[in-house]
Amino acid sequence: MVIHIIKTRRMKAILTAIFICFMLMVGGLQSKVVAQATDTIKHTEKDYYQIISLPIPEDVKLEVGGVCTMPNGSIAVSTRRGEIWIIDNPYMLNSSAPHYHKFASGLHEVLGLLYKDGAFYCAQRGELTKLVDKDGDGKADVYETVCSWPLSSGYHEYSYGPVLLPDGNFMVTLNVMFPNEHWWRGASLVPWRGWTVEITPDGKLMPYATGMRSPAGLGVINGKFFFTENQGDWEASGSITEVDKGDFTGNPAGLVWANRPESPVKVRVSDIASRVDFRNNAVGKIEDDDPKRPYKTLFEVAAEVPGIKIPSVYIPHYIMGNSTSGFVQIPDDNKFGPYAGQILVGDQSQSLISRVFLEKVKGQYQGAAFFFRGGFESGVLRLCWGMDGSLFVGQTSRGWDSKGPKSYGLERLVWLGKTPFDMKAIRAMPDGFEVEFTKPVNKKFASNPDNYTINNFTYKYHPVYGSDIVRQKKNNIDAAIVSADGLRVRLVVDSLREKYIHEIKVADNVVSEEGTSLLHPTAYYTLNFIPDGEKLNVPHRVQKVAAPEHHMEMNMAMGKTKGPALKKNQTTMPPSWKHIDQTIYMATKPGLKFDKTEFTLKSGSKIKLVFSNKDDMPHNFVVTQKGQAVAVGELAMKMGLDAVKHSHIPNTSKLLFNTTLVGPGSSQTIYFVAPAPGQYTYVCTVPGHFYVMQGTLTVEK
Repeated sequence: MVIHIIKTRRMKAILTAIFICFMLMVGGLQSKVVAQATDTIKHTEKDYYQIISLPIPEDVKLEVGGVCTMPNGSIAVSTRRGEIWIIDNPYMLNSSAPHYHKFASGLHEVLGLLYKDGAFYCAQRGELTKLVDKDGDGKADVYETVCSWPLSSGYHEYSYGPVLLPDGNFMVTLNVMFPNEHWWRGASLVPWRGWTVEITPDGKLMPYATGMRSPAGLGVINGKFFFTENQGDWEASGSITEVDKGDFTGNPAGLVWANRPESPVKVRVSDIASRVDFRNNAVGKIEDDDPKRPYKTLFEVAAEVPGIKIPSVYIPHYIMGNSTSGFVQIPDDNKFGPYAGQILVGDQSQSLISRVFLEKVKGQYQGAAFFFRGGFESGVLRLCWGMDGSLFVGQTSRGWDSKGPKSYGLERLVWLGKTPFDMKAIRAMPDGFEVEFTKPVNKKFASNPDNYTINNFTYKYHPVYGSDIVRQKKNNIDAAIVSADGLRVRLVVDSLREKYIHEIKVADNVVSEEGTSLLHPTAYYTLNFIPDGEKLNVPHRVQKVAAPEHHMEMNMAMGKTKGPALKKNQTTMPPSWKHIDQTIYMATKPGLKFDKTEFTLKSGSKIKLVFSNKDDMPHNFVVTQKGQAVAVGELAMKMGLDAVKHSHIPNTSKLLFNTTLVGPGSSQTIYFVAPAPGQYTYVCTVPGHFYVMQGTLTVEK
């Protein structure tokens, strides 16, 4: 009887094992697609687009202000130091070095360069200049003033350009000036600061549009004039905007000249001042320090005032860049990947290039901004196509600090011939968005609406320097419908908001058919208009909500101390402390720097640290594990819309303690117990800052 029971049990065990093996085999087949989503192939930007640095002679300070291609394949570079250099063999053929020779000098901060009909044209601070080499010796013999404009000798009166219109006229953009004691409020003390001007070949200047603050990038796309704007007073974020003659784009400084007879602009200062408080009586820097202060958005003011042109595409500040610069359109020649016709936009502060997809809806341009390529050696200011289809990237950082550590640079960006798996385009639909991919998606995961997140937000229109993200809401996604070829996903979205920016995120498990993860899973679509058309009839569903993230509210014990553990951002002295062992005064200074590069503490001591921001931009102070500053900063960048709200402080054990974001002229005090002996890194985790703004904390026994 006992033997029979044992045999029966053995037989059941064998049968059970066989059944389990069978189910595992079947499950393995059924879960092949799941494995593709969990064991994804991850690539980086450098796998598809290579950066090649051009060597620069030691005696050449190539602070690039402009760059253009010459008919013979050489390139010409203008510099902020007032020189023009011609560079032969910039492609370094046969492994030979490029050759530099000076074409012109003695110019005034040349921030643009154009070659036309055997002559160079450049915008100096006060004029458009034509330079000609008459005797063929490779040097300019003629410096001809085509057109001039007044200067007030104020700081920041930069002039950009020129670019050439289809009719042969030139376009130049003119920066507002900043009084040294009021750098946060741009002014136009002479005509036509804060304007775009059109100039005929014979030198006639015609005011074209105003509302510009720092219009560092300008160009022609599909026959239309566009410019890029930087964040500042009245400018919430960087952007790219299509401009027609007579438009007003937002910054009211230049409106003081709008009533002149030659002005095509119909908007007046009173049109803005009657709707938005200029706060002219404010003492010191104007701050957004009253949460109850009423405000309007630029879109709302534009609805009331004819002639205001809203941005075509926002490039969200801090999230995608800090200092929007030059741009180019990708040619349709299959030499630069799958993005023909789209726009590449530089960012000087973050040393990167973004990509912009444009479409026309109801007669106006709008579209999506994507990350494209980072890692340049200095601040990206100018872009220019080479004869071989590569992109020349001119860079500078003197006075305008950048993530790239060098003071200047000239590099080529070369497509390696491989197509990344990426979002190629996003188009507005009557009921949502259509996401187009560069390669077919894995349909199983791409068809799950829970694998997408959409949040919408906007900015304040006010005289404050920049704006926080406001009126943020999450959109519910009712359906994700994949096209038969797997290249497009139609997202049916509840409660689209016209005149809002929509952050569109794709989950990690949305992969290509080969199992490759997305190179850039986040985009920002500026929805100026919702297109007309038929909406899909899909049932409403409740989208799964991800668990909320916690950031700097986490508590942690940073040493032996009585009472509850201290917060990472402990801004009051703990009640259990009877005394403070050491007080540290830490401050910022211009140039993305702390005023101390190192300091020393004793392990276990009670520390009071006073952080004062003496710079002209917000900063925080964060202490991380040794060598983890960049990793923590990159985690902060991934926070997206939550970054500013949480002071760019991610939830990570690599972070020990921190202040919150401290504005210019403000300070914050934190308390902590010095950690275990060793070295630690302190850093500002604001995007673009954390690569260079670091110091060392040494803790001794």
